Amino acid sequence: MEIRRFGIGHRRSDGPPGTVGVAAAPIHSDRLGVIAELALRPKASIAPHSNPNLAYLVVIEGGGFVRVGDETARVAAGEAVEWPPDVVHAAWTEATPMRALVVEFAVRPDDGAIALIAAEAEDTGPGGSSAASGGPVAADPGSAWRGGSAGSSRADGSLASKPPAAPEDHVSTEREPW
Repeated sequence: MEIRRFGIGHRRSDGPPGTVGVAAAPIHSDRLGVIAELALRPKASIAPHSNPNLAYLVVIEGGGFVRVGDETARVAAGEAVEWPPDVVHAAWTEATPMRALVVEFAVRPDDGAIALIAAEAEDTGPGGSSAASGGPVAADPGSAWRGGSAGSSRADGSLASKPPAAPEDHVSTEREPW
């Protein structure tokens, strides 16, 4: 078992390139993807940029703002934002800090499928080809737990709509905005 520490005392204070006021702690990184914790101080920013990978910014504490393509939205703890491949995106805070996890998946350039199966894997992917041979890999491996089909993920760079401010059966806590 390997335990990887992140959080206070384990972050690099300089943050990733193109950031201001951001400290980061890499949790995992290999050719298939990256998981890192980001701590944005008040008035911090991740400059607008794009990359060829699919990424999610998962807000775990505080809140701030994100931009995906031409859309801007406020985000808070408990929300995740999809940053599609090759779409300009950014994040920043104003008066409050924000902690988030960035989960980035490598995308195969030939067909855009998420490469989640290691090349060393002996399992066979959809269509009978093994991942090691460069065969097909599931285009949306998360669709089963979302209850959707492989074509149901948002890949256009738009932000998902927010749920109603207070669902009828929701019991609010002091830290929630409603």
